[in-house]
Amino acid sequence: MTIKQSRMMFAGVILLVLSGAASAESQFKAQLSPADLVKAVIRSELNTSDVTAIRWKYLLDKEVDGKQQTREVIETKSGSLDRLIAIAGKPLTDAQQRDETERILRLSHNPEEQRKLEQTRRKDAEQCNAFLQMIPEAFLFEYAGESGGLTKMTFKPNPGFRPSSREGKVLHEMAGEIWVNAKQQRLASINGQLMNPVKFAGGLLGHLEKGGLFAVKRAEIAPGHWELTEIAVNMRGKALLFKTISVQQKELHTNFQRVPDDLSLSDAAGLLLKQALVAAKR
Repeated sequence: MTIKQSRMMFAGVILLVLSGAASAESQFKAQLSPADLVKAVIRSELNTSDVTAIRWKYLLDKEVDGKQQTREVIETKSGSLDRLIAIAGKPLTDAQQRDETERILRLSHNPEEQRKLEQTRRKDAEQCNAFLQMIPEAFLFEYAGESGGLTKMTFKPNPGFRPSSREGKVLHEMAGEIWVNAKQQRLASINGQLMNPVKFAGGLLGHLEKGGLFAVKRAEIAPGHWELTEIAVNMRGKALLFKTISVQQKELHTNFQRVPDDLSLSDAAGLLLKQALVAAKR
């Protein structure tokens, strides 16, 4: 699975309005148990993902196991297209720029590559929806306060949940916090920690160690439009054939700018290459 007040003369009026809004929101939450509020938020997120077709351009700073890259990403109706613009904070060399140009052109003009990109987009969307759908059933929730217009709830594993997938098994062993915008019924952040080791096929196919962490943050980047802004994952374990796995990943999404909703891959490629040319002339 998007809120953004005035001078002394109007202070009394503003306080009255704010107190009324806060009271209305508190009454709304009072009618819902923590579990029901989470269900309402997840239902809203799933419904929103089905009907919105807003496209964005943004900067992606990504670090995986100590290797950092910065990319410019443009969303299209067929998936996202990106351009590598820096490695470990340093601009690309001329040779690396040429490689990126060739890669972008190849992706935007090759029907098979476009088909793969569309398959990836659909798979990512399906996995995201499956993850969201599990949240209300996988955990037990408790209210834990409010801050900055958001409602905080803590969560712990629901002993009655029976996960049917690897992702579900990992999720079910998490405990942590979830922050939501109760008024808009939108998910603002969720972070958790593995409270127990997770074994796959009794450990034959691998395991994840206790203590692994994950965090996801979202923000309202335009009125009513919430987007992913941060991801952090730190997991350790072993995979099949005793291969040690270490997943340390961070993502930061910034500088959001709206692009046409019907943008094609060819259009996105043209924008990326044009910006690359401008950057090269600086």
